[in-house]
Amino acid sequence: MTDFTSATDADGIATITWDVPGKSMNVLSLTGMAELDALIDAALADPAVRGVILTSGKKDFAGGMDLNVIAKMKESAGAEPARGLFDGIMRFHGLERKIELAGMDPKTKKGGKPIVAALPGTALGIGLEIPLSCHRIIAADNPTARIGLPEILVGIFPGAGGTTRLVRKLGPMAASPFLLEGKLSDPKKAQAAGIIDEVVAPDQLLARAREWVLGATDADLVKPWDAKGYKMPGGAPYHPAGFMTFVGASAMVMGKTMGVYPAARALLSAVYEGALVPFDTALRIEARWFTHVLMNPSSAAMIRSLFINKEALEKGANRPGVADQTVRRLGVLGAGMMGAGIAHVAASAGIEVVLIDATQEAADRGKAHSEGLLDKGMKRGKVTAAKKAEVLARITATADYAALSGADLVVEAVFEDPKVKAEVTARAEAVLPADAIFATNTSTLPITGLAKASTRPDRFIGIHFFSPVDKMMLVEIIKGVETGDLAVAKALDFVRQIRKTPIVVNDARFFYANRCIIPYINEGIRMVAEGVEPALVENAAKLVGLPLGPLQLVDETSIDLGVKIARATKAAMGDAYPDSAVDQVLFAMADAGRLGRKAHAGFYAYDDKGQRTGLWEGIADHWPVAADQPDLAEVQHRMLFVQALEAVRALEEGVLTDIREGDVGAILGWGFCPWSGGPFSWLDMLGAPRAVEIADRLAAAHGARFAAPRLLREMAERGESFYGRFAPDARAA
Repeated sequence: MTDFTSATDADGIATITWDVPGKSMNVLSLTGMAELDALIDAALADPAVRGVILTSGKKDFAGGMDLNVIAKMKESAGAEPARGLFDGIMRFHGLERKIELAGMDPKTKKGGKPIVAALPGTALGIGLEIPLSCHRIIAADNPTARIGLPEILVGIFPGAGGTTRLVRKLGPMAASPFLLEGKLSDPKKAQAAGIIDEVVAPDQLLARAREWVLGATDADLVKPWDAKGYKMPGGAPYHPAGFMTFVGASAMVMGKTMGVYPAARALLSAVYEGALVPFDTALRIEARWFTHVLMNPSSAAMIRSLFINKEALEKGANRPGVADQTVRRLGVLGAGMMGAGIAHVAASAGIEVVLIDATQEAADRGKAHSEGLLDKGMKRGKVTAAKKAEVLARITATADYAALSGADLVVEAVFEDPKVKAEVTARAEAVLPADAIFATNTSTLPITGLAKASTRPDRFIGIHFFSPVDKMMLVEIIKGVETGDLAVAKALDFVRQIRKTPIVVNDARFFYANRCIIPYINEGIRMVAEGVEPALVENAAKLVGLPLGPLQLVDETSIDLGVKIARATKAAMGDAYPDSAVDQVLFAMADAGRLGRKAHAGFYAYDDKGQRTGLWEGIADHWPVAADQPDLAEVQHRMLFVQALEAVRALEEGVLTDIREGDVGAILGWGFCPWSGGPFSWLDMLGAPRAVEIADRLAAAHGARFAAPRLLREMAERGESFYGRFAPDARAA
């Protein structure tokens, strides 16, 4: 069984088909690259072959490179992993350059054989970089296909020729959204952008490719950058227009990444330096910077968390071994923002939904929320009128609990009040089938306590969505003490259906995500109370890669919600409650009516439209700024360690059972420094001894919340890392 096969027809056209056995999507391995290289050599050497079509035997072209290739290239070089990576990348460049030049005379640029890429569907990463080296790219008119170079989103950049070719094809400015943002396009938009050359009806794809090959001339085979007199679109760096482009790009990259993402800076360097030299030298420069990024621990951590671990969790890495639990009819109790959002994503995924609220009017408002989201999608051209009608037809809005009959999963999303939740649980279970699963969407209330209202606690589980539901990709599944495997499998299969990423945790107050988010918010507020300049708090967070400062985050989630959580937590913990200093600030803000964005007044000031205008000047009147301010690193360490140490405690206490879920959940749930790969990856970068050293210093200066957990101290003494000790392969060993 091979990844690539070739067949030559009577007209002398060799069709090379990429079809990796046992995979739903093609990915390029070292073996596959060698096979393709050999087939290209054979086609170019065979006088009977007039040209080549490169296509796929699957509905899509390719999803990228098998990331195990990177590890193999490192390992092959022994003590020189960077050399192994560079040499391996240059082999990719060599194959693509062979395709590009296609046997033509190096001086006259004549005598080459036309090679066309025929893309039936999605082409991502190396799945687009190879076509970019072909002489023409023809794609099937498939609106669901995605074409682009998304590498930057997982901590690397297109390093197999995609960066150099796209910049020389489109110019630095036009290429920047596809390289620096990982923008993906459907075939027609990719053609409009100049990435691909033609879009044809799916049933005409191969016929059109054959037609082009048979009609291609020598001139059609010469890439612009190989032609005499080539000038980069928009201007090279030494051209006045090009100079301004690169100045602006540098500022834009720094503004968006705050300098903490190595791939973005390396990509810009590869583009700038490559634009100053001939094409083949530019490829070597690209390979050098790509190697630099791959050797950076940040990029390795991002690849592991945002690609490998995320994909493993989405495929059910921790799913119990029970039969398929696909959801066919979903009940949603509560048609507020959360319930309406859950109903929308479920209906959009093809699930029949019963949306229930106390009154018909309230239920209808919940369904109207879905209609509003679909209308926005139509304005952006992402939703058709037919799609809108289909989704809305799947949502039945009602006040009648009898409509839940036949539902196999119910998600309760009513107020965070145990009495209210107990009441709707009883009403729903009275009409649900005996084998239905009941889930509660709570963000803080322990599941085991809520399950006491159920007559079947083994079928009771927590499914914690993040707001806004249609945008946030993480779903936290919480097992109560009596929750059974069927309930866990049902929740995981449901999350898979709605195309989100699940983590599974055990029951405890605040579960995992809020257990880490709340201390982060509290630390920011605590620093304000201590006299730390609020702007220092907010900017320190952003400069270390956190998406929102703690003061902006509490404004967004609402200060009165913070007050409710604080009061409930204090009632539960009694004298052990640690955050009285935070409450003095939080309660004072609430008493003054400064409840956050929704009130147009919080730690930030807002205009009449609810847009932030800056930090509220009155903060200093209530909590004066101290004359001596901490340095930036101190503030950042306080905000990062208060989260990371809580993640370690969650692992230590058994709330988390898989560090992959801890890292992926932290990034997708509240945006913990994606450059780090998550809290456990970040602690591994620091090393346990260094982490304990910093924690001890913070604890001595600021209190017991920074005390190093026993587990972390033990790992420091043994010289262990989290992924060395707790990764699935490490545990198996």
